[in-house]
Amino acid sequence: QVQLVESGGGLVQPGGSLRLSCAASGSWFSTYIMSWYRQAPGKQRELVATITRNGATNYGDSLKGRFTISRDNAKNTVYLQMNSLKPEDTAVYYCNAGVPGSNNNWGQGTQVTVSS
Repeated sequence: QVQLVESGGGLVQPGGSLRLSCAASGSWFSTYIMSWYRQAPGKQRELVATITRNGATNYGDSLKGRFTISRDNAKNTVYLQMNSLKPEDTAVYYCNAGVPGSNNNWGQGTQVTVSS
């Protein structure tokens, strides 16, 4: 069973940084594609970043350069480093396990609020 627990969200000023973590249960982790999505109020959930089991990464439009996804297979954890945060980055951020768009493996989400 896939279980995902996000942490690291909070309130940050524009220009600040946060690192989100997603802890996964089970020995399946190292073989799965892992992704971060986000959903802002009134908007559809959007893909933020994806990392394959071998570490290849892909990012949503305009996010590469500010956001970095990484994983530690020994700790069953995927991270999202977010720098130069903007108010429009405010959203609930979700961790996802599996092929993007083809699974229902979600964490509970962590709120990120960028505001002065």
